[in-house]
Amino acid sequence: MLCTVLSSVIRIVCFQGIMSVEKKTAREQCCSKLKMFLVAMCFVYFAKAFQGSYMKSSVTQIERRFDIPSSLIGFIDGSFEIGNLLVIAFVSYFGAKLHRPRLIGAGCLIMAMGSFITVAPHFFQGPYKYETTISHFPASNGTEGILPCLTIGSLTHDHEIPTVEIQAECEKAASSSLWLYVFLGNMLRGIGETPVMPLGLSYLDDFSREENTALYMALIQTVGIMGPMFGFMLGSFCAKLYVDIGAVDLDTITINHKDSRWVGAWWLGFLLTGGVMLLAGIPFWFLPKSLPKQGETETERNSNVLGGEQDCFIPDNNKNSTAPNKPSPVSMAVLAKDFLPSLKKLFSNTVYLIIIITTIIQFNGFIGMITFQPKYMEQIYGLSASRTIFLIGISNLPSVAFGIVTGGFIMKKFRLNVLGASKFCITVSVLAFSLMIVQYFLQCDNSQVPGLTVSYQGAPEVSYKQNALISSCNMGCSCSLRHWDPICASNGLTYASPCLAGCQTSTEVGKEMIFHNCTCIRESPLPYANMSAVLGQCPRKSDCDYMFKSYMAVTVIGAFFSACAATPGYIILLRSINPELKSLALGIHTLLVRTLGGIPPPVYFGALIDMTCLKWGTKQCGGRGACRIYDSGAFRNYFLGVIYGLSAVFFVLWGVLYNRLSHRENKRALKAQLKAPELDGNCVSSGNGNGSSAIIKCYESPEQETSI
Repeated sequence: MLCTVLSSVIRIVCFQGIMSVEKKTAREQCCSKLKMFLVAMCFVYFAKAFQGSYMKSSVTQIERRFDIPSSLIGFIDGSFEIGNLLVIAFVSYFGAKLHRPRLIGAGCLIMAMGSFITVAPHFFQGPYKYETTISHFPASNGTEGILPCLTIGSLTHDHEIPTVEIQAECEKAASSSLWLYVFLGNMLRGIGETPVMPLGLSYLDDFSREENTALYMALIQTVGIMGPMFGFMLGSFCAKLYVDIGAVDLDTITINHKDSRWVGAWWLGFLLTGGVMLLAGIPFWFLPKSLPKQGETETERNSNVLGGEQDCFIPDNNKNSTAPNKPSPVSMAVLAKDFLPSLKKLFSNTVYLIIIITTIIQFNGFIGMITFQPKYMEQIYGLSASRTIFLIGISNLPSVAFGIVTGGFIMKKFRLNVLGASKFCITVSVLAFSLMIVQYFLQCDNSQVPGLTVSYQGAPEVSYKQNALISSCNMGCSCSLRHWDPICASNGLTYASPCLAGCQTSTEVGKEMIFHNCTCIRESPLPYANMSAVLGQCPRKSDCDYMFKSYMAVTVIGAFFSACAATPGYIILLRSINPELKSLALGIHTLLVRTLGGIPPPVYFGALIDMTCLKWGTKQCGGRGACRIYDSGAFRNYFLGVIYGLSAVFFVLWGVLYNRLSHRENKRALKAQLKAPELDGNCVSSGNGNGSSAIIKCYESPEQETSI
């Protein structure tokens, strides 16, 4: 499919080149180096989106594999932005003086290395050992070989505290700190991604016709949108494969991909995305530092010494230069001297500051939501990780892509000015927020687990302490309270382990194991068919499926409305800053949004989600591992509550921004009316003398901000 899209890109640019009115030189044929650069940029945009979305889809698998809390996995996910921020100022400011295609090629190589480093822990660690009370006992096919309810169990061992030496030795053997490789690999991906957009788009803009630049950039963005779809679908596929596939006998595994202890083959996708990124960077090493301008004749080419951004950092304000073809070199001292006044002038623009703060608030909600939405769907609706990732990839992401295109089309169709774009953004944002509120009421009940969410008599449990797991029906079994080994009983309840269900015997092996004579089933007031139970959690109630379908419909429509505001919002930003400060303004905007809007949300969203955990897993060394089951009601309240709070602040800031834009527009209109009678004093008119035609040239002060 990707090959078909890239072929279509080539055909489009070839058709555009053939149908142009101007004659093409030999260097501007269909397969010119500029067109090859365009195809390479399309591929690298796809590759980096493919790689980044796969990382998002693997968050849950990485959390379970390394037995870490959600707050820490949020910090690991934010390391991409940390790496990006380390070099963004250097690359954006000085990269234009260097060989831009090779810098992009180097960035692709670094991103590929980041993916391969992320995979390294899988080969350093031993086989994944999930916590279970079943594997400790021998079993034979078809015989009753496992006795879950022990007269002497591991209850006494639950409270034993290992010495510091034993703990350190155990953690070293278990390689519990290997998540640092994932952190480092993700940070390298952020470093490598930095030169792709600023240098690639500026290179394309410098050497393409002005009327072609928009088409080329639209093609790049269109192909890039496909990356997340493929990334999430790959994540769904890998989540169904066992992490140690090919290294263990899958028949001996007693869990499936729906279990909260299941870890998919997360490492496999990083190998594939790293390989794709490595291939994407190869063409850039063979492209030149500069190209002839599209449609430019030999005479024009010789007269234009300056090559766009490649040779000019700051605008030449000396209009009376005696040697226009020989620009004076710009020293670092001049650059530094010009930087601080430009920065001061930029931050004196209150509209620009409000836009930055508004975008930061918006990004906090967006990043937090997209990072933990798969986990939210798992816990609220009882879905497997692979299914949630797949549904996000095939439904939400296409809706976002369609919304971005729709927003741009409406801007062009109705020729909206800045105030019109502001009204449009506020309208679609209110619609998206209304649908977000509807999501709060589309919920399913907690999974019914005696001792955690309900009592052993079926009543809602108000205490989530571990001693609530002990009841009269399992008092004599001496069960471990630390392990999570859920079974589904015939009464519809999920017990934390066969021992805590009071099961006496078992038959079959592996995933087909059945437990019998479970005394806690008999004591439950709920109706039951027999006193047997099977491995795994019980499915949610039948109405939960209807709730989930409604939730998906609401989120798809909400994602569309949110995305409609993307293009108008960017236009508002561009029209609210001084043209000579545009590059600096966009750089500072990106820097602050990624710092304050990209790094903190996964951390504090994860910390809040950790507070709703009902049962923590146990590491091999006895420490607290990843969460196995959450209080879905509290999860929903915290997750959506933070998003609602950020949205409220977002709308307040939008109101302030619209008021400032409206005030500025009225002020400019009033000034224009007052200056109308004095037009002759500010403009120079030239014509044929009879008044039939005239050319009017108006001069604006360079200190004046752009018209809104």
